[in-house]
Amino acid sequence: MKIICIGRNYVDHIEELANERPRDPVVFIKPDSAVLPKEQDFYIPEFSKEIHYEIEVLVKIKKVGKHINDKFAHTYYDEIGLGIDFTARDLQSKLKEKGLPWEISKGFDGSAVIGKWVDKTNFQDLNKLNFSLSKNGTIVQKGNTALMLWNIDSLISYVSKFFMLKKGDIIFTGTPAGVGKISANDYLSAMLEGEELLTVKIK
Repeated sequence: MKIICIGRNYVDHIEELANERPRDPVVFIKPDSAVLPKEQDFYIPEFSKEIHYEIEVLVKIKKVGKHINDKFAHTYYDEIGLGIDFTARDLQSKLKEKGLPWEISKGFDGSAVIGKWVDKTNFQDLNKLNFSLSKNGTIVQKGNTALMLWNIDSLISYVSKFFMLKKGDIIFTGTPAGVGKISANDYLSAMLEGEELLTVKIK
């Protein structure tokens, strides 16, 4: 199982980090060891003083595919969910300044929180999904998949040009604006169309 992540897929998030708007999806990989075990708290790693939360809509691939056409991409997944892409922003910023790869700021152990999966047929339109992240009871991020630069099917098609997609692979589709720092004793919860799919305690 691999975790394929998309960066800079919401204009408001691009602007809040003062990044350049990309011509194509920005793709990076998290190793399977990045997945935070179910029901486990997230422990802030000692190598960073600035871990940020990033809430994202997730897609779970259900079959093998390569060079997938947009119009067939919907046949490669049945389930969607929510996840948090924890990012060591201080490390990432330093590495980006030097033009170096920043995988260690994104792929460290426990950096991928994956919530409950939901059958996609529960929703009328996957391109109009409301989702949010709350920290200690206050909403800190709100998004709608209609605001993606590239929708779910387009991302599956694009990624499959470079990586063979396999059953169980997960795509993190990008985060909206509102990312911010976590601290010990924070409590995060995420909602998709009014249903809570994810919670995590910070230690």
